[in-house]
Amino acid sequence: MKALPHRSYRANPCWILLTSSAFVGFATLVSAQNFKEAAQEMPGDRMIEAYLRAETEKIEGNFLGPIKTAADWQQALPRLRQEYFDMLGLWPLPEKEPLHATITRTLDRDEYVVDMLHYQSRPGLYVTGNLYRPAKIRPGERLPAVLYVCGHSPRGRNGNKTAYQSHGIWFARHGYICLTLDTLQLGEISGVHHGTYREGRWWWLSRGYTPAGVECWTGIRGIDYLVSRPDVDPQRIAVTGISGGGSATFWISAADERVKVAVPVSGMSDLRSYISDHIVNGHCDCMFLYNTYQWPWTRIPSLIAPRPLLFVNSDQDSIFPMDGNERVINRLERMYSLFGAGDVVDSLVSIGGHAYRQDIRQGAFRFINTYLKNDPRPVLDSEVDLVSSEPNPVYPISPEQLRVFPQDSDFPPDARNALIDREFVPMSSPDLPERGTYDNWKADRLAKLRNFTFHHFPMRIPAAQPVETNSTSVIRIITEPEISIPLRTLRSAKAGAQRIWLIASENGEIDPDWWKQFVTDREGVYFCQPRGVGDTRWTRKNPPNYVERAHYLLGRTVDSGRVWDLAAAARYLKVLGSGQASVCLTGKGAAGVLCAYAALLEPDVAEVVLFHTPASHMEDSAPALLNVLRVCDIPEAVGMLAPRPVRMIEGQQRCCAITARIYDAAGAGDKFVAD
Repeated sequence: MKALPHRSYRANPCWILLTSSAFVGFATLVSAQNFKEAAQEMPGDRMIEAYLRAETEKIEGNFLGPIKTAADWQQALPRLRQEYFDMLGLWPLPEKEPLHATITRTLDRDEYVVDMLHYQSRPGLYVTGNLYRPAKIRPGERLPAVLYVCGHSPRGRNGNKTAYQSHGIWFARHGYICLTLDTLQLGEISGVHHGTYREGRWWWLSRGYTPAGVECWTGIRGIDYLVSRPDVDPQRIAVTGISGGGSATFWISAADERVKVAVPVSGMSDLRSYISDHIVNGHCDCMFLYNTYQWPWTRIPSLIAPRPLLFVNSDQDSIFPMDGNERVINRLERMYSLFGAGDVVDSLVSIGGHAYRQDIRQGAFRFINTYLKNDPRPVLDSEVDLVSSEPNPVYPISPEQLRVFPQDSDFPPDARNALIDREFVPMSSPDLPERGTYDNWKADRLAKLRNFTFHHFPMRIPAAQPVETNSTSVIRIITEPEISIPLRTLRSAKAGAQRIWLIASENGEIDPDWWKQFVTDREGVYFCQPRGVGDTRWTRKNPPNYVERAHYLLGRTVDSGRVWDLAAAARYLKVLGSGQASVCLTGKGAAGVLCAYAALLEPDVAEVVLFHTPASHMEDSAPALLNVLRVCDIPEAVGMLAPRPVRMIEGQQRCCAITARIYDAAGAGDKFVAD
């Protein structure tokens, strides 16, 4: 069996091809790669691996927490649902504006009919799909409906929905309305799924944007369309799909209780698999939310309970390994048992790789028939109307016929799909405090930062602990379990010194010039390389950016870890100086921004000097901090340091102006200097 040319797959995890009996995809292309092999090329690899494993175990070891009964779960559910939407970038929930659903063409195939349609899940965010329905429906009859969400099967201009037409046809032949949707990345009007996997769009983290949120919202609005139809029974709706579609099945079913049956196929594992076994490397960004609230991953599908759920997997699937599948289904069975509903959650394991096979189709169709049509009979005709194998696949319906927009000239000029990552999650409002309102303004934003960005931080980061070394100028300090970093003494403080300076390294090198313009000869100077910088740098490969992406699955970022390091080091220096000298932070570029946040969270920091810092977290040079742009941007964060002294050297004019206004509102205008 021959796959598409390598060009079509390059650096695109989870792309899969439909054949008559199986899918061939990313798992096949990396069959020689062992995801469980940890990097050992750089000095910090072992440290960060140990850290990620330890933090994974902390989270995964607390699946139900205090929840003991179904009543406990129901009481917690409103909070959990809000946290879930928040982690998808969907809270507060977007307004459901008119869908403007439009059928552009209809194809009559005697037994069934296919409508080519599009709708706007948000203004300008076009979703293209095919609606399969029986050719003959009695007047007033309402049929069960299936939302079919597609996996990563590239079909170019025709959209990936065309690869999954066999499912729509089968459902229509058997009395269902089936809406098959293109994904954002592989639809007729495409966007991007691989922002952190490959494209270097680390501002996605700061923005709180994940394409998983788009795919979830697309599905919710697809259900809105289905229930608006007079031929659909709104009480009988199922969602299913494989791979990326399996993941989307979880997102949508957990979010929308109108989904009565969920059949995800190869769509989810757990944090032990994704992080400890490096399986995150096999998946694109649409497979993940940002785990702000540090959920054990199986808590996501637990939101489906006690509705019927069939968890389908394959025993040789390298990107959804069986050990992870077994852990997930065992926890789901435990969750469903709280409701006395253990009989409506089940697993199906097929023999083979990442694929659709006959037993998977039969099982999925039968499960949906059972719970939407009260028909548990075996399915005997699952192999009709399949797309044939490569290299020259034959389709029941030619993909060109299933286009919603037949010609490129038909594309709507107001489409925002390519820009949706910059628009989907609203940024914080730019309102600034006035005199008399600063304290409340700061308290509100600081509380939100602690909740959305530094949720895993304690109220105060403990002081770092020193490790014995043989060096007189360099010591190692442990900032948190498994993390130790070097702290270099550039100059010891002389008697009577009023300040000790902690310089945050941006790239591991000591710049000998810029900090000397504001540090006196009597003051102590220490040079800190936070985690991943200099002596603790780890292997970075783009794609798949393993370390950086593993962090957000744990509800943090690499840069939030560096903020922790600086705050812990500052507290250590305060103790080292017997509390007599003030501890001041300074950094250049992104390191300066990290200093500002460390000072914001650590009251022992007396002063901050920032040199040539970026003006916004949307800039490529800025640090990535989870959800921070939903609370504030860099100028506001620096302004929150008032009334402590802050100096910005070579800062961007707009950034300095905003910070100056905030300092004025705090009655501390003389404590902020921009030069």
